[in-house]
Amino acid sequence: MTDVKELLLSRIREVADYPEPGVMFKDITPLLADPAAFTALTDAFAEIAGRTGATKLVGLEARGFILGAPVAVRAGLGFIPVRKAGKLPGATLAQAYDLEYGSAEIEVHAEDLSAEDRILIVDDVLATGGTAEAAIRLIHRAGAEVAGVAVLMELAFLDGRPRLEAALGGAPLEALLTV
Repeated sequence: MTDVKELLLSRIREVADYPEPGVMFKDITPLLADPAAFTALTDAFAEIAGRTGATKLVGLEARGFILGAPVAVRAGLGFIPVRKAGKLPGATLAQAYDLEYGSAEIEVHAEDLSAEDRILIVDDVLATGGTAEAAIRLIHRAGAEVAGVAVLMELAFLDGRPRLEAALGGAPLEALLTV
């Protein structure tokens, strides 16, 4: 796994002062453009999906879609997008959550989840944990079980892990990289 971590880390570009001064943005587009790195990432997430006994995979808008869809295919699982409010047609189940300045809301088609499902949530970054925590609540409200959360990168200095671990109730939280 060390070689995979080194490969993934080598393909993440740091962009200073983006989107605002003082922020060091972690750009994953070079990783996505490299077929070997993207395949290694997909394989690592698919292994986590198998280990957790996931029956379906949820990707969080928007980079969670890019990362999660190929993982679902590789692992032989269904893929369910969790979107920003107002983006899904038909009946949805919504969950509001707080941001640093304000609030937001995510939605899912509730009929895509059932009590028999074990859901692995996939996203690119764990920062403060607000979006992933809202997704956990949303999945529970839909009657499904959360098998775990898998992220490419955990920004440890933002302390999202304790918040998510509390919401996960013992299900694993796995970050391929911690920065």
